[in-house]
Amino acid sequence: MSSIGRATSPDVPEPPAGTWSNCLVAGGIAYIAGMTAREDAEGDEYTQAKAIFTKIRHLVEAAGGSMADIVKVTIFVTDITQREKVWQARREFFTGNFPASSLVQVAALAGPSLKVEIEAVAHLGAGTR
Repeated sequence: MSSIGRATSPDVPEPPAGTWSNCLVAGGIAYIAGMTAREDAEGDEYTQAKAIFTKIRHLVEAAGGSMADIVKVTIFVTDITQREKVWQARREFFTGNFPASSLVQVAALAGPSLKVEIEAVAHLGAGTR
């Protein structure tokens, strides 16, 4: 039985203790919590998605993997008509076989200026993109 470990990056602020973990690793799989662009929340969907994918990259690398290891992303947006901006940012971080993906419109995210939230799952060391 494998243990559960926490991966952290100095480039991604950790949440307050007792709330959630940004990235947990178990059995060679990294589970990355829904990330938002709190620091870039004034930007459009492209700017926010790019900031989020950068955070995800930092976390998957801290877990010992790479963006090529990501097999699934779930993307939450507040305005689905702006999805192309999110996809534009996604194309800057992935090549080859893109990860499986869900795109869901939600009424609101954790802050009024947040437009995008993305969570990811990576099979560490499995990517060959």
